[in-house]
Amino acid sequence: MAGALVKVPARARRGEVIDITAMVAHPMETGFRTGENGQILPRNIVRFFVCRYDDVEVFRAEFFPAITANPYIAFTTIATRTGTLEFRWIDDRGAEVIERAPLIVE
Repeated sequence: MAGALVKVPARARRGEVIDITAMVAHPMETGFRTGENGQILPRNIVRFFVCRYDDVEVFRAEFFPAITANPYIAFTTIATRTGTLEFRWIDDRGAEVIERAPLIVE
């Protein structure tokens, strides 16, 4: 997998609902296409996405072959304290991309 882009507000008020977006660069091979040699290309999709806010899971998604390449996710959470949001994508081959973003809560 390649890189990821995440968007988290730099600051928020305690109790405020914040918008979070995340996207990972991944070709999402479904396992249904054939390659140049006529052989089926092995399936390799992003299977799981998890967002943790200071080690507390706040969002989870499981993906299936119909998902697009470079999946984009948007969700909300509540700003409770200053901390770090960790974003983790895992594909069929076990490759992981992890991004982190700080959040200052006032």
